Amino acid sequence: MEETRILLKNIGKINPVSSADYVAAGGYKGLKKAISNPEAIVDIMKDSGLRGRGGAGFPVGLKWSFTKGTPSDQKYIICNADEGEPGTNKDRILMSGDPHSLFEGMAIAGVAVGATKGFIYLRAEYPYLLPILNDAIKDAEAAGFIGKNILGSNLDFEIEIRSGAGAYICGDETALMESIEGKRGEPRYKPPFPGVSGLWGKPTIINNVETLCNVPQIIDKGAEWFRSIGTESCPGTKLFTLSGNINNPGVYEFPMGVNMRTLFKEVGGGCPGGKKLFAVQTGGASGAIINAEMLDMPMDIECCAKAGAVLGAGDLMFIDESINIIDVVENLIEFFVEESCGKCTPCREGNTRLLEFVHKFKDGTAREDDLERLIEIGSFMQVSSLCGLGQASPVPVLSAIKNFPDKFIVKSDERGQN
Repeated sequence: MEETRILLKNIGKINPVSSADYVAAGGYKGLKKAISNPEAIVDIMKDSGLRGRGGAGFPVGLKWSFTKGTPSDQKYIICNADEGEPGTNKDRILMSGDPHSLFEGMAIAGVAVGATKGFIYLRAEYPYLLPILNDAIKDAEAAGFIGKNILGSNLDFEIEIRSGAGAYICGDETALMESIEGKRGEPRYKPPFPGVSGLWGKPTIINNVETLCNVPQIIDKGAEWFRSIGTESCPGTKLFTLSGNINNPGVYEFPMGVNMRTLFKEVGGGCPGGKKLFAVQTGGASGAIINAEMLDMPMDIECCAKAGAVLGAGDLMFIDESINIIDVVENLIEFFVEESCGKCTPCREGNTRLLEFVHKFKDGTAREDDLERLIEIGSFMQVSSLCGLGQASPVPVLSAIKNFPDKFIVKSDERGQN
C-alpha cells in the first residue's frame, strides 16, 4: 500500500539545514500568506479540523483562539518535542529531516496569536538533533524567515531550544513549562490553562512536533484541501510507528482512518517467522492492549475510543503468540513506577500497588480479591491522578484484564470461592 506522504515528503530529499532547499520544495509559502492576513489564521485552523497529534487530539484552532483572545504584553509558542513515549519515533524523523517545516508552523502560530518567542523543548535522549536544529535555526534567521522583522514585516518571532533531562513526566505540557522555567518537572494544577496563563504566567500555545508541521500545509493549501484527507472527525494524515513483532518496523504516513489490518499486513508485513498475531498495544506505553480479533479497526480517535483502544501518538506495538501478556504489562508498569514524579498520591502509590498485584498474577499467587482490588485501584487512578501519566498508566493493565481474562488466573480464597 502506497503512503500518503505530506509531512514526510521532504525526508531524505532535501538538505534539512538549508532553508533554500525547503523553499525550493514549496516551503515558507504558508508563512507568507499568514503574514499577509494574520487575522484569518485561527479561523482557517478551526475550519481545517486539525486535532493535536501528540495524543490528546484537542482541536488546534480552538486552542489557538484562547491565546489569541487573551490580552498580554508577551505570548509564547512551545513545541513539545519531548517524545518520551516508548515506541514513538515520528517527531525525531521530522526534526532531523525537515526542521524548517516545524519552524514555519511555529512562526505561523506566533503570527496568529501575537507571540514573538518560541521554544522547542527537546527530549534529552536526542542530543544528535541539537546541531541540526541549531544550524537550521541560524540558516532560517539569516534568510529572514524567523528572528526580527520576519520576511520584511514588522513582526518578530525568535526560536530557542531547551533540552529536557530525560523525564517522561515532562511530556505533560504543564510539567514541560515548569522545566523550561528552571523548576522541577512536575505537573501544575489546572485551571488556569496554558492558553491563558502558561509559561511565566503568560498566554502560551503548546503543540506537538507533528501537529505544528501540519500547519504550513493547511495555511498554504487551505482548510478544504486538508479536510479532503482522512475522516470527517479526524482530517489529515497521521504518522504511525510500527514496532514489536513486525517484519517492517518504522514510521509511515497514511490518512486518518486507515485500517489497522492494512498497517499490520500490507505495510508491516505481518509477524516474523510466520508466527500468529496475539495482541496489539495501541497509542504507546500507556495505551490499550487489544486482542488480534480487533485488528479491523479504523485508525482515528473516535473509532479507536469506541473499540476500547487508544490512537494516542499513533504507536502500534504488535505482539505475537510467543509473548506472555503478563510480562508485557509488568514491563510497562515498572516503567511508570520509575517515571512517576511522585507529586500526587494516586499515581505515586497507585502504580506501585499495581505492580505488586501484577507480580502476584505472574507468580500464580493472586486471589479473587486481588483482581478486584487491582481493577479498583486502576479505576481510581484514572479519575483522581493529577496528570496524564497517572490517569493513563492503568490503561494497559485494565485493558489486558478485559481482553485477556484467561491470563489473569486467580485462586479461590479461604472460603472456597472461585
